[in-house]
Amino acid sequence: MPTLSVFLDVPSANVAEDKLLNAYNKDDNPNKVYLSHRACKTNEGRNWISPVVQKTLLQLVSDPTLDHEYLPTLGLKEFNRLTTELIVGRNNPAILSNRAGAVQTVGGTGAIRLGAEFLSMWHHGSQKAYIPWAQWDFHGHIFQSLGFSLCLYCYWDYERMHLDTSKFMEIMENALEDSIFVLHNSESMGLTQQQWKTVAELMKQKRIFPFFDDPHQGFISGNLDQDVWAVRYFVDMGFEIFCSQTFTKNFGLYDERVGNLIVVTLSSQVMLKIRSQLEERAKYLWSSPPDLGARIITTVLNNPALQAEWKNSLKALVETIMLTREKLKEKLRLLGTPGSWEHLTCHEGTHSLLGLSLAQIDYLVKKKHIYLLRNGKVNLTCINSHNLDYVSQSINEAVLAYPHSSYPRCSFSSWEKVT
Repeated sequence: MPTLSVFLDVPSANVAEDKLLNAYNKDDNPNKVYLSHRACKTNEGRNWISPVVQKTLLQLVSDPTLDHEYLPTLGLKEFNRLTTELIVGRNNPAILSNRAGAVQTVGGTGAIRLGAEFLSMWHHGSQKAYIPWAQWDFHGHIFQSLGFSLCLYCYWDYERMHLDTSKFMEIMENALEDSIFVLHNSESMGLTQQQWKTVAELMKQKRIFPFFDDPHQGFISGNLDQDVWAVRYFVDMGFEIFCSQTFTKNFGLYDERVGNLIVVTLSSQVMLKIRSQLEERAKYLWSSPPDLGARIITTVLNNPALQAEWKNSLKALVETIMLTREKLKEKLRLLGTPGSWEHLTCHEGTHSLLGLSLAQIDYLVKKKHIYLLRNGKVNLTCINSHNLDYVSQSINEAVLAYPHSSYPRCSFSSWEKVT
C-alpha cells in the first residue's frame, strides 16, 4: 500500500545559475550564447585547460608510484608544501618557522566550509561574519548554516560602474570588533596597497580575523605573486589568517576539485593544534581528498620547465581576456551605444559586470538568446571571435530599447546588510 513521503513539505530550491543553464541548453536558436559558464573557455568554446595538464597526465600514467591508495586526511604532503609557498611565498618567515601550513580540501568551497567549521568552534570573538554580497550563494550559506550572524557587504557603484573603495573603507571602519571578514579575490577588490595597509591597521585595532579567498591566483594580473600581495602583507604584519585556495581555473582542473585551506598562525605550536582540529573535521567531511589533481599540480610545481610553461599559459589567457575587454568596448563605441563602457577595461580578471539594467538583461535573454545572470556579471572567456559581433550588437539593441530602466542593486532579504 502506498504511503505519503515524509519529505512532502520539502520546497524546491531556487538555483538561478542552474535554471539559466537549463534554459540555454533547451534553446534551439543557432545564435544562442551563454555568458555565465563557470569554466574558462577557449575561442572555440571548449573548456580552457593549461597545456601542462595533458603532458603531466601522460607522465603520471607510467608512474609506478601511482597506486591509487587513499591520501592522508590532510592531503598530499608535497602538494600542501608547494601550494602554501605559492600563496605565502617560498622564503616567507612564516613558512621557515613552521607557522604556515595547509589542509588539502575538496575544492575551494570545501576550504571555506572547513575553515568556517573550525571558526564556529574555536573563534572566541563575535560570531558575526562579513561576506561579499556576490558570494552569498557560496560563502553566505556556509557561514549561515554554521550559526554565524551574517553581514553582507557591497561597494560596487552601479550608477558610475566602478568599485567605490571609499565605501569599502567606511564598511571596515564600522565593522564589529572581534568579527570575521571574508575577502574574496583580494587583488581584484580595487584597493591600492596603501588602502590595504589601512585595512590591516583597522583589522588589527578591532581584532578582526581575515579569511582570504583567492580562487583565481594568476588570473587577475597574470602574475602569481602580485595576485596575492594583500595576503602576504597581512602575513608579514603578524596576522593569523585563513586563506581558501583552489586550482580549478588556473590549471583547468574543473572536475578534479582541488582545493586547499592555508593557515598562518603566530607559533608552530598553535599551528600543530589547529591542523589536528582541521584534520578531525576533514575526516568526517570527506575522509580523504581526491588524489589525481593534487598529483598533477605537485608534478608541475616541482618541475621548473613545466612550472614556467604553466605560468606562461596563465599570462597568455589573461592577455586574451584583456583583449576581449578592449574589443567589446571598442565595438560598443563604434555602434554608438549610449553610456560609458570604460569599466570594461578598468578592471581585471575573468569576470566583469556589464552594467546593464534588469530590463536590458531580460531583453538579451528573451529576445536575443544571450544568457547571463541578473546581476549582469559575465565570464569574459565566453565572448570570442565567433560571437563578439552578435553580443555587442545585442547589447546595443538592449540599451537603446530600455535607455532609462533601473540598475540591479546589491539585494538582500532577511539577513543584515552593509551598503
